[in-house]
Amino acid sequence: MEAKTPKEFFEKVLPSRFKPEKAVGIDIIAQIKITGPNGGDWVVTIKNQKLEVKEGTHPSPTIELKTAETDYMDLINGKMSGEKAFITGKLQFKGNIGLALKLRETGFL
Repeated sequence: MEAKTPKEFFEKVLPSRFKPEKAVGIDIIAQIKITGPNGGDWVVTIKNQKLEVKEGTHPSPTIELKTAETDYMDLINGKMSGEKAFITGKLQFKGNIGLALKLRETGFL
């Protein structure tokens, strides 16, 4: 299933993509800021092999991602890799890169 907006991805696609078996030992709060007409702020929490997504901001996230809506859609729909987005400056990242790579295995990125 290809998401058409970030909101659709967070509410419908991500929960179905999430792989709890790959999230063993992961305890993370990710703040995602997406700029653009359908952008916004989302907080994704993975703890005890469970995924929780909500709109808004968190005061002290483990990692932060910031990107434009068009780039984010390319990223989540498999048209651009996370590495390429990061290297080309289309994805701004703060936090532990090792944790971000683990997130990818859970279906998050």
